[in-house]
Amino acid sequence: MVSLLRSLMVLRIHATHRWQNASKYTRRRWTFCGVTGFLTIFLFLYSLSNYGQQHIQRLKEIGSSYRQADYKPPVVDSTNGDEPPSWEKLRKWELDLPQHDLDLPYPEGRTGRYIYFRNQIQYLGWNNQLNEVLMNTFLAYKSKRTYVFQDYHWKVDYYPWPESQVKDWPLRTPANALISGPSVGGPWDPEDPAPRSVSDDWWDTVCPEKERRIINTREVKPAIMWENGEVIFNHWVKLLGEATDRCIEIQAADREEDGFPQVFDLFLWGSDRILPLWESFRDSPVSRLLGTSPIVEAAVAKNEYLFVPRGPRPSVPAARNPFDRMFAVHLRRGDYKDACLGFANWNSTFYSWNLLPFLPDRFINPPGYTWGTNTPENVEFFLKHCLPSDASIVEQVNNARSEYAAAGKPGEHRYLDVLFLLTNDKTSWVDGLKAMFKKHGWHTIVTTSDLELDPWEKDVGMAVDMEIARRAAVFLGNGWSSFTSNINHRRLVDGKEPISIRFY
Repeated sequence: MVSLLRSLMVLRIHATHRWQNASKYTRRRWTFCGVTGFLTIFLFLYSLSNYGQQHIQRLKEIGSSYRQADYKPPVVDSTNGDEPPSWEKLRKWELDLPQHDLDLPYPEGRTGRYIYFRNQIQYLGWNNQLNEVLMNTFLAYKSKRTYVFQDYHWKVDYYPWPESQVKDWPLRTPANALISGPSVGGPWDPEDPAPRSVSDDWWDTVCPEKERRIINTREVKPAIMWENGEVIFNHWVKLLGEATDRCIEIQAADREEDGFPQVFDLFLWGSDRILPLWESFRDSPVSRLLGTSPIVEAAVAKNEYLFVPRGPRPSVPAARNPFDRMFAVHLRRGDYKDACLGFANWNSTFYSWNLLPFLPDRFINPPGYTWGTNTPENVEFFLKHCLPSDASIVEQVNNARSEYAAAGKPGEHRYLDVLFLLTNDKTSWVDGLKAMFKKHGWHTIVTTSDLELDPWEKDVGMAVDMEIARRAAVFLGNGWSSFTSNINHRRLVDGKEPISIRFY
């Protein structure tokens, strides 16, 4: 007993010493652990007692009264039905495409030749990927291989819903929700024997891993990195066309070796080296047969009533189709000031097809640039074109409207009185801009936020904006934007006049 008391005394002294020398945060943690341990032991012993057993039984009886057959728990709908779509039916439709059949004869089926661009860009804006999707399809077509299409994987910052509402990761949208045509499994021209594109799910079936030849971009790109687009394209056509391997997968070099390891990379798209490909790409079935997806078509049709002119009766004959009276304006805001400053400091040219020399409003880089930085005067010059002031936007729209009307044929009346503002701005800024336009006689003004979209249409909202701008009589865009470039690609394929394609 004496030894036990002595041991307890030693423990008490030791514990007191540790307590006095512990920090206040450590003392709180020890107190919490002690109280928690005491309550756990107490509740366990209580549950074994007769009174505790009776209490637990009463709680079970109360709980059972809420589990009767006619009881339904309350449904809390915090999103009012606005949740990311699962796209189950469209995914099933893609899976059941007729070309997903091993028994089809060459050039499809198990004997066909396939190309999968695993290095295709993801987790950026849709239009960064769309460039590649179309050019990679064209490359596959010229190489006489089947193109393998993929879902669009979102950058989290761009997704239309907050992360708290996301159910499935990664964030992705089926390609056929965004576009239609040969790039996503649609048919080629009736007389064209080219194989139809297949999904990446089918790739795993028709090209099992053991049958794939892997080509890493580090094996190809260094020798042709800074050549013009036509040279780069033809080099890959020769490589893929002459290869005897049935299944080829293009993989990306490490980012340390190549910051943009795509076949057609940002350095190409962001320079005039892409322009030698324009005519062949414009006239290709990839461009000619590129279509708007049914979900996007439905969204535009549903919202067309918003564009019916609501101003005074025109003094000259005017088109009945509201799109023939529309001026669409791309107003990129939000994070775009930082992007514009980056373009200025790196002396960037316009992007891709925005560089076509026959388009008006060409941007000429001013002199005085040094590597990685620009003069204050040059930065201001860039911002004037990349992030123009409200007054400048109104002035350019009005001037472009007058120039478009003046370019009409004798006796032709080009009357524009409908304005569509494509913008990612979520503030009241656009309301002030609308007020300025109204003072200049624009009576029908619609913005992106005015469109009524269900969850499926909301998921492809950027494509909805693009389709409206494609149909508009005149489009004013941002020359550094891939969004603007891809709208202009379709407008030119449609046969729109260059005077109807403008830049700040």
